[in-house]
Amino acid sequence: MSAPLLIIAAGGTGGHMFPAQALAEAMLAKGWRVKLSTDTRGARYAGGFPDAVEVNVVGSATFARGGIAQKLMVPFRILGGIGAAKWRMFRDRPTVVVGFGGYPAIPAMSAAWALRIPRMIHEQNGVLGRVNQLFAKRVDQIACGTWPTELPGKIEGVHTGNPVRAAILEHAGAPYIPPGDYPMSILVMGGSQGARVMSDVVPPAISALPQEIRRNIRVSHQARPEDLERVKEYYANEVITADVQTFFDDVPRRMVDAQLVISRSGASTVADVSVIGRPAIWVPLASAIRDEQTANARQLVEAGGAHLMTEPEFEVAPLTDKLAELLSDGQGMLKMAQAATACGVPDATERLVQLVDNLAEAGKR
Repeated sequence: MSAPLLIIAAGGTGGHMFPAQALAEAMLAKGWRVKLSTDTRGARYAGGFPDAVEVNVVGSATFARGGIAQKLMVPFRILGGIGAAKWRMFRDRPTVVVGFGGYPAIPAMSAAWALRIPRMIHEQNGVLGRVNQLFAKRVDQIACGTWPTELPGKIEGVHTGNPVRAAILEHAGAPYIPPGDYPMSILVMGGSQGARVMSDVVPPAISALPQEIRRNIRVSHQARPEDLERVKEYYANEVITADVQTFFDDVPRRMVDAQLVISRSGASTVADVSVIGRPAIWVPLASAIRDEQTANARQLVEAGGAHLMTEPEFEVAPLTDKLAELLSDGQGMLKMAQAATACGVPDATERLVQLVDNLAEAGKR
């Protein structure tokens, strides 16, 4: 008798692929076979998956890119992909199918629905993406990476959390040193789509702090390549100790060392910050279509572990005031760190695995 088969259907962004990879690794360790169903773009992002994962490329497309002719072909590509996915499932029937969102997940999730195979979706953000919205009423379970997640109608989800990297798990609940009259670290991350506002606002806001706070500040600042030199120069001219790079390969260490994180509220970043347990100022990406980054920040903000500043509010003077308030209140910041830790879900991968096992057992009945 062959080992049970899990098919993972996921798109080509890190937000979809990282939790998919975490589940794949865990299920392989349990003795399952795992296949990844994605499109040609998604396959290029699958390099981090274990070699034991078989990658099946199916036809898919999105209405968000290309000209009129390409958009007209989208339904036909998706239908072709569904047909190919159904054929593969006929030949090697999966025990469970799990979708992580993105248009490349449509063929496998549609095939699983048509063949009545146990299936679920995982939503990383606090608002369902388009594809997960499509399948929300057509699956047996919805795993929610962010809590609460806005779900349609009377549909209920299960809070699993978002899987985090091993390097983050190593520092889960790391002891927090509250701000005081000694060196204090601020970690600034903007994400690939929105670091410019951080580079425009954060340096002058720190520069305007009272001298008794400012003299202790150390900054790790992620900046876009086009902003790198001007941000470095600004900090240097203001005699503020700062490490400015386009990418930090040691974010977990910098996060552990930080008294405060200032960042976009992407789902994976929120998960990292809550698992380690650090106070944060979240600045949701204003151009996000579904405003999912505001939803991602909601739990931490309501729990008292973070503050939220919308982009219109995120200006130099208000940020200076907020920084001065936070960095002069060591006891308050310690409570924020504790509240953030309480929101963390370090066992998110194990929770996902349990849901897969539950579906597999239900499918045997």
